[in-house]
Amino acid sequence: MEFGRIIISETAMNSENLQDVIHSNISVINLMREEGVNDDLIHEDAIMSYYLDYYTSQYTEGNFAQFVFNSGWDKELNELIEEGLELIGAEKHLELFQQQSKKVKLMSSVKLNKFLKGKLEGVNPIRDLLNNDTFFEIEENLISLNATFLKTHPDFEVLSVDYIFATLEEFVGHEIKRD
Repeated sequence: MEFGRIIISETAMNSENLQDVIHSNISVINLMREEGVNDDLIHEDAIMSYYLDYYTSQYTEGNFAQFVFNSGWDKELNELIEEGLELIGAEKHLELFQQQSKKVKLMSSVKLNKFLKGKLEGVNPIRDLLNNDTFFEIEENLISLNATFLKTHPDFEVLSVDYIFATLEEFVGHEIKRD
C-alpha cells in the first residue's frame, strides 16, 4: 500500500522561507525511511521533490561536478531529476541539465570511473570540464518552483507535527520514537 500523501508541517507552511516547505517534505521522507518504509511506497512526487532539492543543493554548493561526484552519476536519479525539472516547469534548468548530462555521456566510462573514484578537490580537469556557472544565471528559482509544486499538489496536506507522527504511525503500524 502506497502512502498517497505529501505532508508538510504547519510550521513549514507558515514560514516565510520556501526552503522550509521542501525541508519538511524531506523530514517526512527521512522519517518514513528510518521506519523501514521503502521508497516505492512513498508518494513519487514527494520523492521527486526530495531529489530535486538534492540536485539543487549539490549544484549550489559545488557546481555540476559535485553533483556527478556525490551522486555517483546514477541513471535512475538523473531520470527522476530530469522529469522533476520538467514537472515543476524549470525549462531552462532542464535544458542545462540535459546539456551537462551530454558532457558526462560523451566521456569514456574509464574517465568517468576515474573521476568518481578520485578526489574532487585539487587539480581536476574533469571537474573543471563538468562545471558550468550558467546554473547561477538562470532566472528560474528551483527552490521556489519546487515548493510551489508541493504546495499546489492535489495530494498535499498540511498537518501539525503531532498529527504527522500519528499519520505515519498509522501507516507503519507501530509507534515512532520522537527525539
